[in-house]
Amino acid sequence: MAVRICALEDLKPGKAIRVKVGDHALAIVRTPNGEVKALDDKCSHGEISLSEGFVDNETIECWAHGAKFDLNTGKPLSLPAYEPVRTYEVLIENDEIFVEYEG
Repeated sequence: MAVRICALEDLKPGKAIRVKVGDHALAIVRTPNGEVKALDDKCSHGEISLSEGFVDNETIECWAHGAKFDLNTGKPLSLPAYEPVRTYEVLIENDEIFVEYEG
């Protein structure tokens, strides 16, 4: 099921936002080069919101302990995280961001 997140213009490049879909939190990320990615908004190392992290073109870095995750696969690229986070398909239609999410 595609869930509407927000207008594309509401998410600035290089930023991430936290969005609740039901009772599940997602981090919606717009990379500096303009791509939009979606992943679980919880670092696999601890109970830290990834949407508050640092965004690059390919990664998001947890602000608390510095674990980096690949935005395409959710795989951790640095310690202390060693478990991946789940990623979700993003659709852009009529300048609106949607995420494929099955609860």
